[in-house]
Amino acid sequence: MKNITLTIDGQQVIVPEDYTIIQAAEKLNIEIPALCYDPNLEIAAACRLCIVEIEGSHKLQTSCSTKVKEGMVVYTESEKVVMVRKELLQLLLDSHPNDCLTCQKAGECLLQKYAYRYEIKFKDHQGAKRPKLIDTSSPYILKDNSKCILCGKCVRTCNQVGERQVLSFAERGYDTRIVLDADQTFATSKCVSCNRCVAVCPVGALIDKRQLGKTRVWDADRKTINCKVCAYGCEFEVLSKNKKNIAIRAKSPSNGRPLCLKGRLTTELMNLDNPDTPYRKIGGKFVESSWAKTLGLSDIMEKIEDVEKSKKSD
Repeated sequence: MKNITLTIDGQQVIVPEDYTIIQAAEKLNIEIPALCYDPNLEIAAACRLCIVEIEGSHKLQTSCSTKVKEGMVVYTESEKVVMVRKELLQLLLDSHPNDCLTCQKAGECLLQKYAYRYEIKFKDHQGAKRPKLIDTSSPYILKDNSKCILCGKCVRTCNQVGERQVLSFAERGYDTRIVLDADQTFATSKCVSCNRCVAVCPVGALIDKRQLGKTRVWDADRKTINCKVCAYGCEFEVLSKNKKNIAIRAKSPSNGRPLCLKGRLTTELMNLDNPDTPYRKIGGKFVESSWAKTLGLSDIMEKIEDVEKSKKSD
């Protein structure tokens, strides 16, 4: 493949011709702010935060969707770029609840990170805010529409797995929101609680409920492990505190790894000192269940017991 030479913020870089500007910038360790971009997902260019100024162009361009060109000169932090980014971030904060101190996502929320970087703050206003529609029907995932920034990452990652495709956009304009199936809850929809959406959400709109209240990102030791339920080997983080393993959370489903509830719960059972009660979805409701039934091991365990009994009788 042909290589391209371009200049980003005064630094020259050589990359393949199919690279986008944001990928080229990463080669130089230049972080271009982005809320909807994910290298494992199709490009949406929805948040517009990754805009850059290109020499010779009259318009700012989204770096996640603009391909590199030979001799291109790019500015990622020009006065014009910074001004527009600040306006975009202020609009997002104006619709966002001011609860960073108590939000589970604090410390790793990208909106919080970029607001701090560009010194954007919450302000009092009488305008509209996103309605506080919270779905608490699942013991695995908490969904808070008031914190959603409509980046669409959850929709795109959910739709990558053909038999799932639960999440989608509904309504239009300022009323746009993320829904499950025909505006169902986690309990009544066909959601399988795989946590793909939680793993990619850049804010606190989708939270791992089994981690909620146990620890914050800066207050826990983290160790990455691979699930052993199937050959995909999905990645999870074991969160520990005071030498006790207290929570498991799914990492981004990269490299084709699908993530699933069985793998997550098995990883919990095998690694946590005191795993929470497992739940199964039955008739549109989540009900407490045994580990054997939840993990589909009941028949196997009964067979093992029968075999062991027959051996003892012999």
